[in-house]
Order: sequence, then C-alpha cells, then structure tokens
Amino acid sequence: MATMADPTATPTRPKRALPPLMQLTEAAAERLRSLYARGEAGRLLRIGVSTKGCSGLSYDMGWVDAPGAGDEVVTDKGVTVLVDRRAALFLIGTVMDYRQGALESGFTFVNPNEKGRCGCGESFHV
Repeated sequence: MATMADPTATPTRPKRALPPLMQLTEAAAERLRSLYARGEAGRLLRIGVSTKGCSGLSYDMGWVDAPGAGDEVVTDKGVTVLVDRRAALFLIGTVMDYRQGALESGFTFVNPNEKGRCGCGESFHV
C-alpha cells in the first residue's frame, strides 16, 4: 500500500561534507613520528590559538600526556595531534607543514581562515 508524502514537509537537502579540522603534510607527519618516537614518546602535540602579537592571534603548541576534555583528536597520515576546542573555529581547513631551511626549521600553518598576518609572520587575524 502506497503512502502519500506530507505536502507540508520541508524537502531535505543532503548535507555537504565539512572540510577536515586539520590536515598534515607528509613532512609534518614524518617530523611528528620522529618526535613521538624519541623525546616525546607517549605524549601528544596539542595545537591551539592564543591572543598575542601584532595581529591578535598566534599558533600555540605544547606537549600533553593525554587528551583533555576540550580537545579534538585529529588523526592524519597515521599521526595523531590534538586541537584545543576553543581554537577549532580558527583552524578549520588548516594544513600543518614542516619546513627545514639552512638557518631555521619548524612547523608552519596554511590556514584558509587567515585574513592577514603581521610583518614578522608571528601572528595572524581572521
């Protein structure tokens, strides 16, 4: 027996896929694997955003022993990092990279939410 659809019902659209909270490049994943295997074995990297610098916001990273109640767990390329929930809206779609140059090396962030950076590159605004 066929049933009639409710004519007053609102048609539903399929939900679009959300971008990943964060992604790691292969260089960042490899560097984190190395750090996790050596000096930071058993710990996790937590990424957050703090208010500082000329532009207002700065990336903040630190080692923790376990995820906190407010942490989002991100696993990419077999590596797990934590994102402070308060920073999640600022970091949606961000790609974390590791770059090594002649005079410096470190993690960098390509964040589609950034609207600008200060002259020294240490802080950003959205």
